[in-house]
Amino acid sequence: MAGQIPQRFIDDLLARTDVVEIVGERVQLKKAGRNYSGLCPFHQEKSPSFTVSAEKQFYHCFGCGVHGNALRFLMEFDHLRFPEAIEQLASRLGLDVPREGDDDPRAQQREQRREEAVNLLELSASFFRERLVMAEGSDARDYLERRGLSEDIVREFGIGFAPDKWEALKRHLGERGISDAVQIEYGLLVHREDSGRSYDRFRNRVMFPIRDWKGRTIAFGGRVLGDAKPKYLNSPETPVFHKGRELYGLYEARQANARLERMLVVEGYMDVVALAQFGIRNACATLGTSLSEDHLQRLFRLVGEVVFCFDGDQAGRQAAHRALETVLPSMIDGRQVRFLFLPEGEDPDTLIRREGTEAFENRVLCAAPLSEFLFDQAAEGRDLKHIEERERFVTTVLRALERLPEGVLKSLLLRELSQRTGVEQANFQALLARADKAHGAQDSGFVEVQEGAPSEAAPQREGASNERRGTLSLVGRLLHLLVHEPGLVGRLPESLDWCPDDEGDGALCHEVVRLIRAGGYRNAQVLLAHFHGTPEGERLAWLARRELLMPRDARGIEVEGLVEGLRQRHSQRSPQEEYDALLARMQAGESLSREERQQLNELLMELKGGARSV
Repeated sequence: MAGQIPQRFIDDLLARTDVVEIVGERVQLKKAGRNYSGLCPFHQEKSPSFTVSAEKQFYHCFGCGVHGNALRFLMEFDHLRFPEAIEQLASRLGLDVPREGDDDPRAQQREQRREEAVNLLELSASFFRERLVMAEGSDARDYLERRGLSEDIVREFGIGFAPDKWEALKRHLGERGISDAVQIEYGLLVHREDSGRSYDRFRNRVMFPIRDWKGRTIAFGGRVLGDAKPKYLNSPETPVFHKGRELYGLYEARQANARLERMLVVEGYMDVVALAQFGIRNACATLGTSLSEDHLQRLFRLVGEVVFCFDGDQAGRQAAHRALETVLPSMIDGRQVRFLFLPEGEDPDTLIRREGTEAFENRVLCAAPLSEFLFDQAAEGRDLKHIEERERFVTTVLRALERLPEGVLKSLLLRELSQRTGVEQANFQALLARADKAHGAQDSGFVEVQEGAPSEAAPQREGASNERRGTLSLVGRLLHLLVHEPGLVGRLPESLDWCPDDEGDGALCHEVVRLIRAGGYRNAQVLLAHFHGTPEGERLAWLARRELLMPRDARGIEVEGLVEGLRQRHSQRSPQEEYDALLARMQAGESLSREERQQLNELLMELKGGARSV
């Protein structure tokens, strides 16, 4: 798949990186014979059990069992995604990270377009910053001063001003050779179909650049200075900006503190900036959209605790309910979520100015944990003295617990539910087990349960209708196993001729097997990182969220059975199906082996009665 980091580059990068140096910059190490030792950064301990080997270029903790190389340490300690960790290691050596397919003209064109887009948006951000300090930006400066923002905070967040003119930015970019079409594509201009006219999207607004994890501007948010509507305006979806993935202020929070432990999710730009002004540097905001699974995954890669901040009115309660529904499937053990409700009529910006930093931080520390909010919400408006009301309370809680991954949190919530209702915990566990059985599919001795809201359908591809009913294709089931346990690749035949790469998940399965074999991965998260931001990545992430309840000792046998099933199905394909599959691969630009080309000729002869060879 084009765009991946070549394995040979990763191997060379690790060979040139000293794990002792990487770890030693973050953990105090002492020489201990041939190795180095220190207190483990991944769990609390009083005596050192964490060892780093310069000879093996490996770290290991005898207390909690964590281990890995320099790349793995960066991902775990700095909460970086796989590509980010590679970029960081490469930058230390002054290297550019290559991508597979860089010699593909189409890949080069895509990368060039992305770079041009980022340059365009950075140029626009610079334009807005320049206008803020000019005479035409006086009203914007007065507004920021009234909101109590210092010049340092304005500069750090790159805040600017869009003049109250229809074509100010359009002319500025046009003079630098940037066409209207490109400006429209990246959300800077609005195009009217009826008149054919285009004009600046942002006018008379305080401008907040939205940055990616590298600090590059990918979009804008604007707060109007006058009475125009809407009050806040975001860039539309573009090739480089997706609202459901980005969080405003996340880059700035990471710059302010490389070792974040908690993130506060607030509603708007000014909330983030105002909190930063008062020294709270761990806040971010969604961008005019509800909390998404992508938002959560991004947050939990950085921190173990997320606090959602909502208004105390009915709208805030409804937003908290939606957030709870989104959060539940992601609550694996070790993660913590809490809910903070502000006094009615207040937002973080106004409240911290009135109460001060310490009082606001105390509110954050006292925010309701997920368990408390879940039970309070289920009990709201119900008189639990009545049996019927208790039944509805229990039903609401159990529906939420169905969506929780198996783990300690789920067990503790079941125990709490039992104590609150007087019903034996075993009865609730039996109800959940029956619900799992009804929602999943029994096949080959195991049950697959799709986590997520009922409306969260599988990524659309062949067989998607069956997947929504809980079943997977043979290749889909194999991928499901490999995503959960990459080491099962050792049970596969060396050749992949049994796996059709011209239908369904076949091509993706080929790529996953190749990557696991090349990288020796045993961690599914590292595997998923290779595909991040692609349709294939969404597919694999969806499979990773499907709980795998097959006993571990039965998985290898299942893999071998799936391979045999695919071989039998392959042998039953008609000559026409065989011919179409091989021809499709060749027309897609794939090089066929000599045996495959010979087979294609033979099939062509059989089907066409001696037609010309390929």
